[in-house]
Amino acid sequence: MTTTRGGLRGWLAGRGKALSGLRFTSLRLRLVVVFALVALTAAVSASGIAYWLNREAVLTRTQDAVLRDFQQEMRNRAGTLPVHPTQDQLQHTAGQMANSSQRFSVLLVGEDASGRAVYGTSGGLSGFALEDVPLSLRTAVNKQQPVDSGNKSPYHLYWQRVTEHGTPYLVAGTRIIGGGPTGYMLKSLEPEAKDLNSLAWSLGVATALALVGAALLAQAAATTVLKPVHRLGIAARRLGEGRLDTRLRVSGTDELADLSRTFNKAAEALEKRVADMAARDEASRRFVADMSHELRTPLTAITAVTEVLEEELEFEGGGFDPMIEPAVRLVVSETRRLNDLVENLMEVTRFDAGTARLVLDDVDLADQITACIDARAWLDAVELDAERGLHARLDPRRLDVILANLIGNALKHGGSPVRVSVREEGGDGAESGDDAGNGEGGGSPAPGWIVIQVRDHGPGIPEDVLPHVFDRFYKASASRPRSEGSGLGLSIALNNAHIHGGDITAANSPEGGAVFTLRLPRDASALTERPAEDDGDDSAGGGRAKSGGADQGSKGGAR
Repeated sequence: MTTTRGGLRGWLAGRGKALSGLRFTSLRLRLVVVFALVALTAAVSASGIAYWLNREAVLTRTQDAVLRDFQQEMRNRAGTLPVHPTQDQLQHTAGQMANSSQRFSVLLVGEDASGRAVYGTSGGLSGFALEDVPLSLRTAVNKQQPVDSGNKSPYHLYWQRVTEHGTPYLVAGTRIIGGGPTGYMLKSLEPEAKDLNSLAWSLGVATALALVGAALLAQAAATTVLKPVHRLGIAARRLGEGRLDTRLRVSGTDELADLSRTFNKAAEALEKRVADMAARDEASRRFVADMSHELRTPLTAITAVTEVLEEELEFEGGGFDPMIEPAVRLVVSETRRLNDLVENLMEVTRFDAGTARLVLDDVDLADQITACIDARAWLDAVELDAERGLHARLDPRRLDVILANLIGNALKHGGSPVRVSVREEGGDGAESGDDAGNGEGGGSPAPGWIVIQVRDHGPGIPEDVLPHVFDRFYKASASRPRSEGSGLGLSIALNNAHIHGGDITAANSPEGGAVFTLRLPRDASALTERPAEDDGDDSAGGGRAKSGGADQGSKGGAR
């Protein structure tokens, strides 16, 4: 029983929340309800006033006719009786009075010659009796009023409406001036009550019809009013989706038309501003791309010369003057740095232009990370925690770029040892068992995710810098405008993770140091199923680990 009651209470609470949400969210419903309430109030008020006026008119008309007839009968018939009539005289006169045009019951009360009260009624022994007359009315009828200039008669006609067993009656009474019987009249108002009930039903039906009509009118009005609002909402959503050419058709001069004009002006201004920004952005990208390509030709020649100079420096009997040797080493170092910067700029332009593509291959993650570390002579400074045989279908070159940036920055700003750990997660995000996805050779990896964490033992990243570590050219300190890196490495690493359908996050470890977490799908084949476009230089050598493409100094601007 308790469960049933609790379920009912929950159901009612759910319905109440649903109705409350509907009441506050549906403008159409609110308009219809307001229209209906206003129409109901107006209809009920009008019906009430009409009923009251008609009731008073019907009752007053019937009452005036009955009282006028009764007063005339009292003068014409009861006024001819002697001062002390007999019961038979009263009975006969009452019967005559009751046969008037208004057909009411009559009771005559008088005193015979001996002073005894005698009664005459039109309905016989079971007819109209004195007990049927309210005491207050009898008192008013028999009370003698002083005669003066404002009151010509000591007795007046008094009346009262009473209800007996659900039937309304009109009771009236008066006395004969100068002596004689007192007369009382009883008139049933049941026909008038039936007419008034019929009128009330008619007004109720009219009110209901008016309410239905008001609801239909409110629905039509709401549709008329809300249609432009609905079109405005659709246009706003299209504008938010990037369709900046969206415009509204304007008709009329009302407030909604003004709102549509304002929207069109705002959309036009936004489209123009976005077009200007896109043009400037495209010009900037074209400039960077053109500059990068233009720099490659002279850099190729300069790099060839610096390689010769570097070989001379490494030759045991080097022929450089000791005063010149530092300058030669600086030229070699800066040429290599400039070459890395140009490569990074070209990589960024490919991402911005949307021409970067994946060249997938089956990768043994432990071997790939070891090759990346070994190519940069970091074996003594990096601890690797990865099981052999854990395969993933990724782009080896882009994975190498990501790892080189993350590990290189950790070494530069956190110091050794840098710990690199690899684990796998199932398709639902939970870690799988040790045997999951351990492919042999070139077998296809099982679905799921690969998580690679790079942790250093440095001071960590300031909290205000964390949101910006992946921004291009971001410098954590204005006092260090120049660093060994280009400021693009982490941005390129993040873009390479995104193109795989993965992500990179940065955080501070509770034990100290910064932790970069790379999360990639084990199989990125679904991202390459769309029609391939011209990959240009980006696809060349995609299967080879490229040691020179990583920017190992970008994190220096973020720490």
